[in-house]
Amino acid sequence: PLGRRLPCDIYWHGVSFHDNENIFSGQVNKFPGMTEMVRKINLSQALRTMQGLFPEEYSFYPRSWILPKEIVLFETEVQLIKSGNNSWNPTFIVKPDVGCQGEGIYLIKDPSDYKKIKKPQVKPAVVQEYISKPLLIDRLKFDIRLYVLLKSLDPLEIYIAKEGLSRFCTEPYQEPNNANLDHVFMHLTNYSLNIHSENFIHSDSVNTGSKRTFSSILYRLYSKGVDIKKLWSNIKSLVIKTIIALIPELKIYHQAVILPGKPGPTCFQILGFDILLMENFKPVLLEVNANPSMKIEHEQEISPGTFQYVPSPVDEEVKVAVIRDTLRLVDPAKKHSSLAAWGASTKAQIMLRVAKKKKVGLVRNIPTNCLKQVYPKYSKQFNHLRVIERIAELFIRFLGKKGTMKLGPTRFRTFIRKCKLNDSDLSMGTADIMYIDKTRRWETWTTDSKESGMCFQAFTEIFFYVAQRRFKFHPCHEQVEALVDFCESQLEMEDDKGLLRIQGKKEWQTALGSSRSERLHDTPTVHTYPSNCKDTDSKFTEDRLHC
Repeated sequence: PLGRRLPCDIYWHGVSFHDNENIFSGQVNKFPGMTEMVRKINLSQALRTMQGLFPEEYSFYPRSWILPKEIVLFETEVQLIKSGNNSWNPTFIVKPDVGCQGEGIYLIKDPSDYKKIKKPQVKPAVVQEYISKPLLIDRLKFDIRLYVLLKSLDPLEIYIAKEGLSRFCTEPYQEPNNANLDHVFMHLTNYSLNIHSENFIHSDSVNTGSKRTFSSILYRLYSKGVDIKKLWSNIKSLVIKTIIALIPELKIYHQAVILPGKPGPTCFQILGFDILLMENFKPVLLEVNANPSMKIEHEQEISPGTFQYVPSPVDEEVKVAVIRDTLRLVDPAKKHSSLAAWGASTKAQIMLRVAKKKKVGLVRNIPTNCLKQVYPKYSKQFNHLRVIERIAELFIRFLGKKGTMKLGPTRFRTFIRKCKLNDSDLSMGTADIMYIDKTRRWETWTTDSKESGMCFQAFTEIFFYVAQRRFKFHPCHEQVEALVDFCESQLEMEDDKGLLRIQGKKEWQTALGSSRSERLHDTPTVHTYPSNCKDTDSKFTEDRLHC
């Protein structure tokens, strides 16, 4: 009745880090801010920032705009591209910011189609160029759900499951046109949508049906001569680069919730990456899920209106291994078998019952070492991309008040002054105007925040502007890197001066203490004599000294 008296080694939350606020030790399976960061708009903003610095490296994310804020920009850029390429006949897909399981997603052929929507129905969304030439298998469009373990932010540690799910549409694919734009079973691969199609196939095999293992797809592609090793390498690269784009703001969330120097848990999280393969086998990121489903069963109608949960062999093969390896990796003491730890859950009990019915050993069926480390294993290939993370560290340094995520005007001026950025091109007055302008602009984008001040996106925008002014004749990423190097060197010099001042003060105090000691040592000792030893003569006699 009093609940658990001792702290846990691992806390498994359902939705977010804040499911339980009173955790001061152990490990939690959610990062602060992850749910917010993988929303469509925030994810798009993070990846577009990286595309501005490294356009070739981040070409795996489709061209995107944020609506309704960027509707004018959306119209202008589409018209500009069409004027330069008459053969371009795009389709666009609109995704609600907080939608899930395919809810609220629809296709349009032109920006004007979006403007026809009634204003009460307009919600914040991301609109992207639709991939009109996806890779097809059995004439069906499909996507890949890969499970990724983010084990640590600092140091960064990433694992990718070597097995995933392939989820198929249930209507043969045709390129979008005005007649089929609303055919969701043709264009949207979401399992939660296609399961309601009369063509959806539940299969007892991992190689057939509307949901299959990714390895079965790879084997099929390999048999046709596709370079599977290169394909996997591109997918790993996509995952690492996406997480690198998310890390800066995740660190800001982390320091605001788990205060430095205070007791708190460490975090890890399983993410679901949804990836589409183009017909040229290039992987494209669709979205990232902070709470991917770990169900290993599905509903099946056994009679009209009567449903029961039936085990799914595909889900069981993929997800059990992901959970097991995750618990093995994060278990600090390695005291117990992770499978035994997970066996206490309802889902595991269902699996055990199924295994008994089949008279098959459950452990024997689970592939070993499902999760493979990709970072820091391949860190040398990707460390040059972590420049925004260095900007975030500057931002965090000047936040001042613990638990905050916004930079106040005084702290912003301190940043400008200490990094020696105020010169003929950027006066303090100009810096103040920029602070007000960018802060107000981004406040309209983050209306859910109750905290006042400059957000990290606004800070980054100003940082890019200053870098462009200072290093005009360099590529964008070199401009930003050069300014980061400059700021870090100025702060390092400031820190060194501070250490010298502290050291000098200590040396001065030590010298002062020694001087006082010497003065006390050199001062003649004053003796006090008994009253009967006193004499009016000016000389001390031997008798008096003896007395």
